Amino acid sequence: MSAVGIGIIGVGVISDTYLENLAAFADTEVLIVGDLDRARAQAQAEKHGVPAFGAASDVLAHPGVDLVVNLTIPAAHIEVSRAAVAAGKHVWTEKPLGLDRDGAALLLHEADAAGVRIGSAPDTLLGPGFQAARRAIEAGVIGRPLFAQTVFQTQGPDLWHPSPAFLFAQGAGPLLDMGPYYFSALISLFGSVDRVAAVGSKAREQREIHTGPNAGTLFPVEVPSTIQVVTAFESGQSAQSLLSFDSALERHGVVEIHGTDGTLVLPDPNQFAGRIAYVKPLGVLRDGMKTTQEWIEIEHADLAVGRGLGALDMVRAIAEGRPHVASGELGFHVLDVLLSAQESAATGVTVPVASSVAPVPLLPEGFDPFAATL
Repeated sequence: MSAVGIGIIGVGVISDTYLENLAAFADTEVLIVGDLDRARAQAQAEKHGVPAFGAASDVLAHPGVDLVVNLTIPAAHIEVSRAAVAAGKHVWTEKPLGLDRDGAALLLHEADAAGVRIGSAPDTLLGPGFQAARRAIEAGVIGRPLFAQTVFQTQGPDLWHPSPAFLFAQGAGPLLDMGPYYFSALISLFGSVDRVAAVGSKAREQREIHTGPNAGTLFPVEVPSTIQVVTAFESGQSAQSLLSFDSALERHGVVEIHGTDGTLVLPDPNQFAGRIAYVKPLGVLRDGMKTTQEWIEIEHADLAVGRGLGALDMVRAIAEGRPHVASGELGFHVLDVLLSAQESAATGVTVPVASSVAPVPLLPEGFDPFAATL
């Protein structure tokens, strides 16, 4: 075998990162890029040395393409992924897997019938930071995990994004835009979610664009811009998560796992590496006893990886006959949890989560993204 042929559909901003990383992996080769805007597809092909460009249909018809990387807007994810499956291609899609349960379930059913695989971002789960943290938890450094806390809070993307309206529209907001990173991490650690309860709010019904050619333009806020979610897992653990576009205090990437014998802080789930450290309980306090806790750092590999790592794991997993980590089934369960949280915030009741997912595998020991293995 040799490098697996990849076609990319959608050449927006995120495509630069994918094209750079997939070109750096010996096991993948981007053969064609496609977009509604052919001129933009041509520009990206020339910029990154991709031999062909065209429309989405050109990517699907390319005989050398085995895996399609779907980087279209969320509203188009299901349609484009289904078309790739119908063309006999494996699919890696940016998050979320889709925007509704029925469409996402149909995609997985059609892929299974066609004998092709679906992978779904985020693939930060495969980064050396998260992988090392998960191995530390499974090794028992904090005892039995009990509960987790996650935080993402910011003033909002309208302060810096030239076209931020879609981030406040149906299918987005902090829950569906940033939630996949945090809930994918939690589900990978704790397993399937049983039920969720959430409260949401809006700071304003309209927001203003502050940069770019449309600065000063107002746009509607269609979904909660702050949401707090309490998640109960089938395994008995729980988590409390804050996701906000309304906070004056910028704080994000907070993931804390609290166990019977310590607390572990994980890297930002939107990054591939970062600090991993834990503290042990103080024990019984006596007169004059020091109450400061010592952070114990966990050293780990810090390979320069990024978006595209999930697609690489997919092609290797297909060749090796093993499950890939960031699967379509995981993406579906994460979507189900996020939509359940959205429904809970709208109704004020706890919502059971109907779907479940098999335990999420770790990467094989010694996984080197830059090695040639095929």
